[in-house]
Amino acid sequence: MSDAPVAVLVSGSGTNLQSLLDAAAVPGYPARIAVVVSNVPGVRALERATLAGVSTRVLPHQGYPDRAAYDRALVEAIAPFGCRIACLAGFMRLVGPTFLRAFPVGVLNVHPALLPSFPGLNAHRQALEHGVKVTGCTVHLVDEGTDTGPIVAQAAVPVLDGDTEESLQRRIQEQEHRLFPLALGLLAAGRLRLEGRRVHVEGSGPELAGLALVNPGRL
Repeated sequence: MSDAPVAVLVSGSGTNLQSLLDAAAVPGYPARIAVVVSNVPGVRALERATLAGVSTRVLPHQGYPDRAAYDRALVEAIAPFGCRIACLAGFMRLVGPTFLRAFPVGVLNVHPALLPSFPGLNAHRQALEHGVKVTGCTVHLVDEGTDTGPIVAQAAVPVLDGDTEESLQRRIQEQEHRLFPLALGLLAAGRLRLEGRRVHVEGSGPELAGLALVNPGRL
């Protein structure tokens, strides 16, 4: 089976993109990053893609009459690469049905909290303000809501005494960089089965070990 081509959408430094690029460079990984699209010119994520030999596109969101028009432009930019999967890796825009329909295998997003807790922006700050003892990150399938799609996998991260937004973000990002490539690999390999809002993982293997996963739970 050939590697599934994947589009990655970014808006910033691209550390999660880098984790996907690194995973895709490992022989046997079932996905390859075919194109990286940014809505912000000149971001570090574009440099990371270029260094990895991946095509890039810059598509600023300003100047479009509505979100659907911008979504259509994104789809048109990605279409030549034949991607049936997309990943939102720090892409600071909501996508709608026009975009979602273009990727029938699925669109993945990584969020720095244990959804459904603390959706949207400033998740690290929300966790600290609420005084939770455990937070983490979630990879989920994207739907038309904000961080409301079916959960693929989660990794737990303790909140330590003295944590700041920055220190908590760093520790959560470490788990994001492990979890996102894992979830993409499962999706690209056809190992995810959706039943209502529940995502089931078909089969098992050593790639699931070593993470504090809530789902999948079978190692």
